[in-house]
Amino acid sequence: MKTALLRPLLEAAAVLLLVLGAARWVTGLFSKRTHLYRATAARQLRLLFWPLLALGAGLSVLPAVAVGEQAASAFEWALTGGFVLFTLLLGGPAALLHLRYWALNHATTLVFQPTENVFEVYEAGQRVPFARRDVARVERVTCRARRTFWAKYDYLRLHLVDGRVITLTSLLTELEPLAIFLRSVPTERRSARWCWV
Repeated sequence: MKTALLRPLLEAAAVLLLVLGAARWVTGLFSKRTHLYRATAARQLRLLFWPLLALGAGLSVLPAVAVGEQAASAFEWALTGGFVLFTLLLGGPAALLHLRYWALNHATTLVFQPTENVFEVYEAGQRVPFARRDVARVERVTCRARRTFWAKYDYLRLHLVDGRVITLTSLLTELEPLAIFLRSVPTERRSARWCWV
């Protein structure tokens, strides 16, 4: 009974993904490259796909063991607990970083077009008043742990001459082109195991 219902749902999901992927590819051929960067759903899904998959796989074991037809033994509970703990350690840090970055940049819009020398930051629709010459130094932090789910989470902090600090996270876009654009500004580059802001 379960497989009779599950198979058509999986087939429909596969067809839907194929159609959406083809539509995105076709529209990408005819659209102009955007220079406006926000925390879009597509960008968030790209960053969160593997952590959420790991957390879903790990946490789905708990109900299966808890409401099984037979009572689970202590050994089965220990294995389940170990697997859940492992998946929490695997996907949990990326989910926490994502929530932190979203809290920092969910209302941020970055307008960046290096060929036109355009670099503007908007917070909640209001332009943050600064020019490139107002940036005293740049702090670029990347993740040292390359083979983890949180490796793509990094940030860039702009320290302005008036003391303000603007934080731009990888939730908006890839930050390396922006760091290259600001190469004339003194830049402090460092790497951390976990890029918490």
